[in-house]
Amino acid sequence: MRVLYVYCHPLEGSFHAAIRHEALGGLRQAGHAVDLLDLYAEGFDPVLSAGQRRDYHDPAKNRANNQAHVDRLMAAEALIVQFPTWSFGPPAMLKGWFDHLFGPGIAMDLSDPGHAKPLLTHIRHIRGIASYGRPRWQAIGMADPPRKIIKRYLPWFTGWRAKVRYHAIYHMNTATLDRRCRFITTVRREMARL
Repeated sequence: MRVLYVYCHPLEGSFHAAIRHEALGGLRQAGHAVDLLDLYAEGFDPVLSAGQRRDYHDPAKNRANNQAHVDRLMAAEALIVQFPTWSFGPPAMLKGWFDHLFGPGIAMDLSDPGHAKPLLTHIRHIRGIASYGRPRWQAIGMADPPRKIIKRYLPWFTGWRAKVRYHAIYHMNTATLDRRCRFITTVRREMARL
């Protein structure tokens, strides 16, 4: 299966880098073809410029403005998104990627604005991998936007066809080495079963 692995963390020696290493190992062990999209390493610009915003509702122009990333998204049969949660949301870099790629002519057809249609029906699996600095109960109190993005927002673009799983480690500030290792092992095992 062709997997687009969207990775969003600025530090190479981070806990997230260790998760990514093991997750990619699990995917490759299962024989999947992985396209690693490291937003920071590739210098992705999350800012939607005035010109891009003007072109947003013109499907051809919107696609053309994002063509390199569109090609990668359209080639994928599975989408994996890995990120830390900052201020109870995804990093601005990842939010910008969603703003660019999940719009008209790319992820949805808005030719009839009253009846938007999903265009990512080729994506069969969505996985989210996230870390939180605060405990789960605080994330719930804030309505846990990252979980909703992965489990509710993204699946709509697949016509609700994609199988979705969300892996989160909460309260990273107090997580023991053992708990972190168990989380990484769980993620690797899940990726090997994709």
